[in-house]
Amino acid sequence: MQGLTAIIITLNEAAHIEACLDAVAFADERIVVDSGSTDGTPELARAKGARVEMREWPGYAAQKNAATELASHDWILSVDADERVTPALAAEIRDTLQSPTHAGYRVPRVTFHLGRWIRTTDWYPDYQLRLYDRRRGRWTPRRVHESVTVDGAPGRLGGELQHYAYRDIAHHVDTINKYTTLAAEQMHADGRRAGVGDLLLHPPAAFARNYLLRRGIADGVPGFIISAMNTHYVFLKFAKLWALGRE
Repeated sequence: MQGLTAIIITLNEAAHIEACLDAVAFADERIVVDSGSTDGTPELARAKGARVEMREWPGYAAQKNAATELASHDWILSVDADERVTPALAAEIRDTLQSPTHAGYRVPRVTFHLGRWIRTTDWYPDYQLRLYDRRRGRWTPRRVHESVTVDGAPGRLGGELQHYAYRDIAHHVDTINKYTTLAAEQMHADGRRAGVGDLLLHPPAAFARNYLLRRGIADGVPGFIISAMNTHYVFLKFAKLWALGRE
């Protein structure tokens, strides 16, 4: 079996880091790169047996690439502190690393919100490339939604990565505000501009896709709320992009 290093970047993740590290205890090495936590995250991680390195924040992709370079093994499993590797996914990773056939593997991520696991809307299956050979893959710098680029087409695993993204709706709203700013800035940097058509067409299309086509309706009130919040995300993203174009 190929050796495996699990990497986690953190900032004030005391509420999550212990459970996250427990879920990747099957890895040969666990590395936490912390960017200045004041809530005891580094101490909790060390108590769990993880190697902890302190590093100023350079951005998501740069921090994950830096964590990757610290690893003792070439195969990397990158998880966020609010994510949990399920036993089924852990077993599948171990089996895959017996004889890997791809440079990287995407895994389906399922989010817990409003009292249930959400397996509808744009949230599922939220495939994430998290298992990769660092000799043939690297995090691509972007302001938001950074991802790993690997040589060739990645493979897919079936075990789920669990995501505890939001404490409540207020936290969800705060996160939307943060990430729509980053998304608009990235789109603007890429040369994209927004007009009234984007504001009129994209949000209702997003609601129809989330609530009807991707079956948010099957999740009752939580599915409606998430579909509406995803629509709000799209509206804010294009509104902020429009504003950037007028500056």
